[in-house]
Amino acid sequence: MKEITVEELKSKIDNNEDFQLIDVREEFEYETSNINGEHIPLAEVVLEQDKISRDKPVIIHCRSGKRSAQAIMLLEREGFDNLYNLEGGILAWRDELDPDMEVY
Repeated sequence: MKEITVEELKSKIDNNEDFQLIDVREEFEYETSNINGEHIPLAEVVLEQDKISRDKPVIIHCRSGKRSAQAIMLLEREGFDNLYNLEGGILAWRDELDPDMEVY
């Protein structure tokens, strides 16, 4: 599974690179803190796969990296090959880049 660090993600955001960011956490988690990813909960990711790009990099994240890895495995079975897991999830984002971010 391909992974990307929070520093690499921040660089892509800062450089306005063309990619899609998907947040697979639950609604209450997304409302507590998010990094402007498109919200598609893990339970809906296969059903909502038409919202996920197949022709540019897609970075998927959750709280710690476990659910996003699960989402990637499910989507790869559907033929996706452009997916990246955010290493450490939003907890790593807080720890490395935004210590004031509220997480649960």
